[in-house]
Amino acid sequence: MIRSIVVLGAGTMGHGIAYGAAMGGFDTRLYDVSEEVLGRSRSLIDGIGAKAVELGKVRSNDFESARARLEFVTDLSAALSGIEMVIEAVPEKMDLKLSVFQEVERHAPADAIVASNTSALSITEISSALARPQRVAGMHFFNPVPIMKLVEIVRALQTSDETFTEMDTLTRQLGKEPVSVQDSPGFVVNRMLVPMINEAIFVLHEGLASAEEIDTAMKLGANHPIGPLALADMIGVDVCLFVMEILHNDFADSKFRPCPLLKKMVNAGYLGRKSGRGFFNYNK
Repeated sequence: MIRSIVVLGAGTMGHGIAYGAAMGGFDTRLYDVSEEVLGRSRSLIDGIGAKAVELGKVRSNDFESARARLEFVTDLSAALSGIEMVIEAVPEKMDLKLSVFQEVERHAPADAIVASNTSALSITEISSALARPQRVAGMHFFNPVPIMKLVEIVRALQTSDETFTEMDTLTRQLGKEPVSVQDSPGFVVNRMLVPMINEAIFVLHEGLASAEEIDTAMKLGANHPIGPLALADMIGVDVCLFVMEILHNDFADSKFRPCPLLKKMVNAGYLGRKSGRGFFNYNK
C-alpha cells in the first residue's frame, strides 16, 4: 500500500496535487529546483487550506495535520529517497520530462510507481526511455486540482495491470474519480475540450461575436458553467496551444489546426489568469 508521495514540480498543478496528497493522509514531498517557486507554493497551499477551513469544508486540525505531513524540498535525490509514488508535474516539454524521469530511476526505489501529469504527451514514449516501463503511467489531474474530481489514468502500452490497479486505488484515496484511458494524443477530455475552445477562438478571430458574447452564448445555449474563452484563461492559453499542436502534429488532421489568434495570444504573453491577461483582463 502506498504511504508516501513526491510531487515533482511546484507550479500550478504541482502545488494542488501536493495539497491533495497531504490532505489524503500521505506523507508528501513537493520538489522544485526553485526556492522562490516553493515559497509561492507554500503560501498558495496555506491559502487553499485556510479557505477550506473558513468554508467549513475542512476542520482546522485536519489541515494542520496535513500541513505537518508536507515537506518542501529542492534536493531531488533527497525528495526521491524511500518514496513509493512519484507524480511528475514539470512543464510540458518532452525532453525535460525524459530527463526528470531518468533521474527518478537513478534515485527512487526500484519498486516505486512513476506517474506523469502531462495533459497530452505520449506516456508510451516516456515509458520507452526507462528501464522499468511497466511501473509508469499517466495521472492527469485537472485545474484547479483541489476542486476538480476527475483524474485520467493513462495506460501506456507497457503499463502493468498491477501498476494500473495501484494507481486507481490511490486516486480514490485522494478523493478523486478515476477514468481509465488508453494512451493517445490529448487522452479523452482534452481531445474533445481543447478543439472546442480552439473553435471558440476562431469565432472571436473572425469577428463573429465578442469574447463576452461567445461565452454567454455557450453558458446559456449549451448550459456550460463557464464559457470556453474564460476556461481557456483558467487552463492557460499556452496550454491550449500546446494541446492543439500535439493533436495537429500527431493526427495530421487539419481539424486540429490551432487558430492564428491562439498563437498570437501566446506570443504576446497573454496566457490567461496566471499572467493577468488572456481573453479577459484580470488586472482590473
